Amino acid sequence: MIEVDLHTHTTASGHAYSTVDELARTAQTKGLKVLGITDHGINMPGGPHLYYFGNLRVIPQELYGVRVLKGVEANILNGQGNLDMPERILDRMDLVLAGLHGDTGYEGRSVEDHTRALIAAMENPYVHVIAHPGNPAYPVDMEKIVMAAKRTGKALEINDSSFRTSRPGSAPRCQTLAKLAAKYDIIVAVNSDAHFHTQVGQCDIALQTALDAGIRPERIINLSAEYTLSYLEKHRLIRTRNAV
Repeated sequence: MIEVDLHTHTTASGHAYSTVDELARTAQTKGLKVLGITDHGINMPGGPHLYYFGNLRVIPQELYGVRVLKGVEANILNGQGNLDMPERILDRMDLVLAGLHGDTGYEGRSVEDHTRALIAAMENPYVHVIAHPGNPAYPVDMEKIVMAAKRTGKALEINDSSFRTSRPGSAPRCQTLAKLAAKYDIIVAVNSDAHFHTQVGQCDIALQTALDAGIRPERIINLSAEYTLSYLEKHRLIRTRNAV
């Protein structure tokens, strides 16, 4: 059972239907210790204004006994790994997911374009997790992606929603990703991508996919709250050191 869900959305995303409070209450009832609030970046149609992210500090660090990570699912804009969020805001975030989404300004068309964009995003010092890299709408060279994750120490997501309601056709690509992740012993995150509070912590298909592929439990960063927080702190320290 996971202790952390690193990918959830509130009404601020424009196409999700629960509040921060509702997500946190559900996380508590499901036994989660840490909850990532990762609404879409500002280029998402109907999504949050930049002020939303600038004001996340008003949300308590803990709700109903659950640690709340204030984050974003940023949109990758190009092959240079640029995101739709200014660095001054990214620097305040506890957690940054990055992924490819339609209608957000990304213009890549080929497997090579998408692969280059995800690799560049992994090299972005603010990014912690690549969101739903198994999305068939943006096919990538999975082996190159996994090798880049190994080199950068970044986590790739196995997204539970991709098996259920989002991104049809993702399952085979997610299974390939999981097998390569096991082969190269990289770290992954299994997340709900909840857009309604009852989905929080719903990661059983993604988790079973990871385990069936041979990914060692200790390589799944959000099985343990301690592991999640140490992973985020490690990358914060790396970014701070490199900025000096």
